[in-house]
Amino acid sequence: MKEITNKKALLALAIGGFGIGMTEFVIMGILPDVATALNISIPQAGHFISAYALGVVVGAPLLTSIGNKWAPHKMLLYLMGWFTVFNTLSAFADSYYLLLVSRFLSGLPHGAFFGIGAVVAGKLAQEGKSAKAIATMFSGLTVANVIGVPLGTYVGHHFHWSISFMIVGIIGILTMLSIYFWMPEIEKTPNKGIKNEFKLFKRIDFLGLILLTTIGTGGFFAWYSYIAPLITDVAGLSDNIVSYAMIIAGLGMVVGNFLGAKLAEIYSPLKAVIISLAVMVTVLLINNFVASSGYVVLVMTFIIGMIAFTVSTPIQMAVINSAKGSEMLGSSANQSAFNMGNASGAYLAGLPIAYGFGFTSASVVGAAMACSGVALAIAIYMFKKQKQAKRQMAFQH
Repeated sequence: MKEITNKKALLALAIGGFGIGMTEFVIMGILPDVATALNISIPQAGHFISAYALGVVVGAPLLTSIGNKWAPHKMLLYLMGWFTVFNTLSAFADSYYLLLVSRFLSGLPHGAFFGIGAVVAGKLAQEGKSAKAIATMFSGLTVANVIGVPLGTYVGHHFHWSISFMIVGIIGILTMLSIYFWMPEIEKTPNKGIKNEFKLFKRIDFLGLILLTTIGTGGFFAWYSYIAPLITDVAGLSDNIVSYAMIIAGLGMVVGNFLGAKLAEIYSPLKAVIISLAVMVTVLLINNFVASSGYVVLVMTFIIGMIAFTVSTPIQMAVINSAKGSEMLGSSANQSAFNMGNASGAYLAGLPIAYGFGFTSASVVGAAMACSGVALAIAIYMFKKQKQAKRQMAFQH
């Protein structure tokens, strides 16, 4: 009975992940429609993407630390309630400033939901199956890129952009119902107070992992942010192919998500991160040379999407392991780092493009960021080994 309950609970988290993934990425597909409806420029409409990301960065540690007074299953319910309200309000925004504020507020619960959800998934898992349970939650995010985002883009483009956010609101309600009926009661961790919780940010290995997430995953976003011009301008394919390429990348993410969980089970989470990022460096450099070869770029799109998402579960597990005593805050802070990676990857990859080096340069920047991630991951691994050796010596004496 417990196993059935836990599977349903993990499904509830996955449904929430689907809604979050859809609202985060669908705005990119309907950006021109939003700009036209609100009578603003496309660069101005791009602020809605930044506002959401900023909401994630601010909300993840803030809401998690405030929410420590409630049991995790209740906190997940409240976060999804917040998410549902402000995504639904986004559908009714009739001005630039109203949508900007509602997008920021919609982003606030994102990181906290995934952060708390990852810890809860680990607790619900059977012995040795934590990685698979966390990957199940993240599967909602990856499936959103295959189904939710293309559906939302189509509906938003052919009918009205607001319908996309209404769909997200409906998914939010479904998630709330799923959590209410399927999520078992989980005992809350002792509240150490916000001040003590934030002492976590003084730990060198934890801060190193947060930086690793930002730099390492930034390598993927450096490439992904410029996938459309890479396919049309470099590979010479039609505009219509771009939407299919996004689905192909999403399918790669789905496969990579569970492949990453398997890696984390075979090796330690940190070793799995090193392997994943090292392979990412390789495939991004290969992409730089083959991107002009027509449909070969679509094969690379699947491969890069797959390799990039093998990092998600292992890095989340490494952060949770490193944040002993403040697992939920640490896990949530890592979601902020993913979004900082999104912003920094897109910005840094845009620099050589602005100087006329072409769209393939985004892959080179991505490879450089992933390579920096590998170096940092090895440094953290060596630091942890050294720390462990000192502890053993002290114990022997």
